[in-house]
Amino acid sequence: MDRKKGSLVISLDFELLWGVRDKKTISSYGKDIENVKEVIPRLLKIFSDYGIKATFSTVGFLYASTKDEILQFAPEQKPGYTNKNLSPYNGHFELVKDNASDDPYHFAPDLIQLIQKEKGHSLGTHTFSHYYCLEPGQCVAEFKADIASAKKISEKYGVPMGSIVFPRNQCNADYLKICQELGIKSYRGNEKSWAFQGNGGKSGKISVYKRKLGRGLDAYFNIFGHHCYTWDELLEKNPIYNIPSSRLLRSYSRKMNFLEPFKIHRIKKSMEYAAKHDKIYHLWWHPHNFGSNIDENFKNLEKILIHYQTLQKKYDFSSDSMESLVEKLEDNGTNQYT
Repeated sequence: MDRKKGSLVISLDFELLWGVRDKKTISSYGKDIENVKEVIPRLLKIFSDYGIKATFSTVGFLYASTKDEILQFAPEQKPGYTNKNLSPYNGHFELVKDNASDDPYHFAPDLIQLIQKEKGHSLGTHTFSHYYCLEPGQCVAEFKADIASAKKISEKYGVPMGSIVFPRNQCNADYLKICQELGIKSYRGNEKSWAFQGNGGKSGKISVYKRKLGRGLDAYFNIFGHHCYTWDELLEKNPIYNIPSSRLLRSYSRKMNFLEPFKIHRIKKSMEYAAKHDKIYHLWWHPHNFGSNIDENFKNLEKILIHYQTLQKKYDFSSDSMESLVEKLEDNGTNQYT
């Protein structure tokens, strides 16, 4: 039988202000969040133009249309982070307005409906409350309660929960069994390098800075390799499929625009490596990363997608969401290539 060809997987961490509320404010970052209402439709359009499938990993809060609905689905067991500022339940709801019409920072039912209408895309979970799985103070029972709430609110709107992206890439191996129990089949793991391992508040500042420097350099130059994965690697369920990240598509920088060509070249070369060697390349970002310099960000994305189409024609490179990739992995219920 012929081997499976390579594939480009795209996942987006769809979180609005819930994902940055402990670091940024509406006054400092609100415009970028507001602009997600423009970014999502443009993403859906460009994905359609280039034949791209994507997973929108969505914070459960965003499904709600009102604050009361969020609180209705909130679990009784809240995350007990040692750093109380990490929990949205500790005071942040005072900033949340009563409904989606008045608050573009905390609700997105209209954008979720747009995604649902587009064929080929999937809505995964980014947990219910943007839950941090490696932060001191929280525990497995609290995580399970959070994911159960995410499942309930997504299923209310007809969305099966097939994949998970862990907030801040804090993948906790001890929690994967819970994901499996609640029907999740895959997660986005981290790149296989010390610079990309999320470890919450457990590391010292020197370690944090070293990892940040390593990731920054690797975004523009091949420091740690292509971060591509074989089908055999992905078939190893433990206990769910790991579809690891290859690259964060960093937002356009006016201050460092001289590095933009290096960033795009780095992505294109690794995609080409994946296509040539029948491997998986997993690109991800947040929609709000495109909230400033929107046109420049979309120009960068289009360069990548034009290259994708070139690789598709030359190497039969394909496009997958995390969910459609799992379907390929489970094809015919065997571990054989098709």
